[in-house]
Amino acid sequence: MGFWILALGAALVAVVVIGYAMIAKRGSGTAESAAYDMQVYRDQLKELDREAARGVIAPADAERARVEISRRLLEADRQLKSGPTADAAPRAATYGAIAVTFALIVGGGGWLYYDLGAPGYWDMPLKGRIAAAVEARDNRMSQAEAEAEAPVWDGPPPDAPADYVDLVERLRAAVASRPDDLQGQSLLVTHETALANYRAAHAAKARAIALMGDEATGEDYAQYADLMIMAAEGYVSPEAEQALTAALERDPQNPVARYYSGLLFAQTGRPDLAFRMWRDLLETSDPEAPWVAPIRGQIMQLAALAGVDYRLPDAPAGPSAEDIEAAADMTPEERAAMIGAMVDGLMQRLATEGGSAEDWARLIRALGVQGDLDRARTIFAEAQAVFQDRPEELALVTAAATEAGLTGEAPAPALERPSANDIEAAGRAARLDGLATRLSDELATAGGPPEKWAELIDTLAAMDEPARAASVWREAQQALAGDDAALAIVRRAAVDAGLVTE
Repeated sequence: MGFWILALGAALVAVVVIGYAMIAKRGSGTAESAAYDMQVYRDQLKELDREAARGVIAPADAERARVEISRRLLEADRQLKSGPTADAAPRAATYGAIAVTFALIVGGGGWLYYDLGAPGYWDMPLKGRIAAAVEARDNRMSQAEAEAEAPVWDGPPPDAPADYVDLVERLRAAVASRPDDLQGQSLLVTHETALANYRAAHAAKARAIALMGDEATGEDYAQYADLMIMAAEGYVSPEAEQALTAALERDPQNPVARYYSGLLFAQTGRPDLAFRMWRDLLETSDPEAPWVAPIRGQIMQLAALAGVDYRLPDAPAGPSAEDIEAAADMTPEERAAMIGAMVDGLMQRLATEGGSAEDWARLIRALGVQGDLDRARTIFAEAQAVFQDRPEELALVTAAATEAGLTGEAPAPALERPSANDIEAAGRAARLDGLATRLSDELATAGGPPEKWAELIDTLAAMDEPARAASVWREAQQALAGDDAALAIVRRAAVDAGLVTE
């Protein structure tokens, strides 16, 4: 309300000033000057008469001065009578003009503010905006809430090979029976991620980090945060933020953690912090880094919100036909270095900004010169999708593919899968762990023959747990004390495990 009172008051003051100027009588500037001059000349004549009477000036000089002053007085009187005079405007027209001025200033200003401004919107000083951002950040959804709103994983991709899916199922079963197996959890992270099952992947990664303890690196925590964010459809939850903090504490330059930290600031009302973090990351990253493209697509909007006049760095230019031809005269090393740099720049530009059919054709030719036919086929397949509705441009790209010696078919990328050895190792470890647990429980509760003690030591040795095996050997010595024959059986297992010498 205070704003409206001030605005209306300022408008009324402006109208009053303009209205007064319209109403006030105005005369001719020339007439006013002539009247002033006449008064001056009259005063001069009076002063001249007084000086002549006192004898200060000679009569002849007084007469000449009187004639000159009189001449000037007559001239001023003539100007006064012949000069223009300002006629007062009709009163109705004057007040009408004032009313129009009032309508333009008050009414027009109010309409303009209503159209372009935000009537009723509360004041938002910087301190208040920062406080609101902090509150929003503190009260945002948890990881579980975000995942509850995200689409549920609907199984492996349709193109996933059946044998691969079967191997992953076996890996899941093996890890479930042996949750403390770090290798199994790490394998599960890799292959759940390959199947886009990010919830299971970040759960396995959390378990792996717990097993690693202090040996977990910044890269581990960054991957953990990445998987949680992917599971939440790009949302950075408080749990993901904790993982990012842990990653940056261990590796302040970790690019994945820096990218997602910037995304967190952007999502919680701090575009200024997001812009600063992303600008530094963008300007120091390899153009082919996976976070460069999303940053380039969003940083200009962040800069505008942060009030920064920012110019996006130009993407590296790609190779021209002349560049490729000139490369033929270079040494193999020089040619490879030059073409590689130009190809990388062109690929980055096409990935982030798109390009013409000529650009795609140029890239395919360059990859052909490099001998990188696999990447050339992949690029050709992407170009076919881009230009499928533009036959003339597609023909240009196809011609370049023919020159590069391609068949026109892009191979499907191979899906990384766990090997049979990986699955077998995880399953064997799970079986050994189950056997060791069963034997330990049995011997601890009811005791058992020496063969059971020996079997437990053998099992722990196979699991590469010498400390537990040594502890079992000591317990067996106490349990079988006085029975030399039984101890000999257990001792043989201890010798085989490297716990004692012959």
